[in-house]
Amino acid sequence: MYRKRTKYSGKLARARREFERTHDPAPDYPAILPDLRRSIIITDYDFGAVQHRIDLYRTSRRDCYRAVCDGKTWRIRIGWSRILEAIRKSFLRVGAL
Repeated sequence: MYRKRTKYSGKLARARREFERTHDPAPDYPAILPDLRRSIIITDYDFGAVQHRIDLYRTSRRDCYRAVCDGKTWRIRIGWSRILEAIRKSFLRVGAL
C-alpha cells in the first residue's frame, strides 16, 4: 500500500490547528475582579487565642494585592508568595516541652 509521508502530515496538522485557533471567537477577558479578593484569618493558640485578619484587595495588577492587616494598611502592592513568606516568618518557633 501507500506510505504516509510524515514530512507533510506534520505541516498539515500544524496548519489545521493554527486555522482553528485563529478562527474561534475570542474569549471575553479580562474578567472583572471583585474589590476584596482574599481574606486570611489566622488564629494563634500558642500564647492564648490571638486572631489576625489579613484582607487582600484588588490593585491595578492582577498578580498583586493591597494588604490590610487588622484594619491597618500593611503593604500597598505585594504578591502572593511575598504574603505567604511574611506570614511564615512572623510567627515564633515554639519548642516542644
